[in-house]
Amino acid sequence: MEYLHVQGLNKPVSRLMKGSDYFFHNVYDKAAANLDAFFAIGGNSIDTAHIYCGGQSEEVIGRYMKERGNREQWIVLTKGAHHDQNGPRVSREAIRSDLKDSLDRLQFDYIDMYALHRDDPAVPAGEVIEALNEHIASGAVRSIGVSNWSWQRIQEANEYAAANGLVGFSFSSPNLSLAKANEPFWTGCVSADEETCAWHEANQIPLFSWSSQARGFFTGRFSPEDRTNEDLVRVFYSEDNWERLERAKQLGERKNVTAIQIALAYVLNQPFPTSALIGAQSLEELRSCDEGSRIILTKEELEWLDLSSDKK
Repeated sequence: MEYLHVQGLNKPVSRLMKGSDYFFHNVYDKAAANLDAFFAIGGNSIDTAHIYCGGQSEEVIGRYMKERGNREQWIVLTKGAHHDQNGPRVSREAIRSDLKDSLDRLQFDYIDMYALHRDDPAVPAGEVIEALNEHIASGAVRSIGVSNWSWQRIQEANEYAAANGLVGFSFSSPNLSLAKANEPFWTGCVSADEETCAWHEANQIPLFSWSSQARGFFTGRFSPEDRTNEDLVRVFYSEDNWERLERAKQLGERKNVTAIQIALAYVLNQPFPTSALIGAQSLEELRSCDEGSRIILTKEELEWLDLSSDKK
């Protein structure tokens, strides 16, 4: 397992990050077994959120780590300030309330990495930085970041932090995958485009990609004729993405790996620090991700896979 460094943490972060959006109490044994298996291959980072499973995801993680006695061996990323039925909730009070809930559910004294789940461009970035720095100062949070923010907003926030002696955002978590999204998967979501990737390369700020394998698009289970999965059709069905799938298959055959492993390697071979959130729920899926994380792709292969070299 490879690792990366995140500002504010004294432990390395595994470049495969375990997803937990299926961690309900009634599948606790399955979730615990998944975490044991992930930890056994060197994984030490897990992604959760205040809204996942109605709070059960955080509770399951907290129970697991308390039972195993291994809290200090893990890096936990949780997210808050997601919008509700009334709209955006990026405010000092929403952050405080959600963070308290998360700490209570996890049974932790601190969160390793805390991110805002959505943005509200109407709120000045400096106000958000001021609010989050209160929780860094209290010791409740070690490192701060964002999910589904534009690079322009992150830069604005970090410039404010630098000018005012405060801690800025140390990571970002948009979607990044070989399959390019036609539209947001959920309202307010952000996918990393060429400008975003160029900004991450210039600043070397870690990117934690959700839906890093395009929600199964590269498994071979789908075809242009199969339109049963409405969300996948809406977000990822396009002529360019079918061509990217075909190229992933071809390159996989040459390297004796699968197309979905090539898709994972695409995320992990970017010219800036990346971690891929994975939803592996079986030993076979976990093994596939572990093997995919070890694949080396050249710059030329990356550009051929995502069709960017076709435009030169």
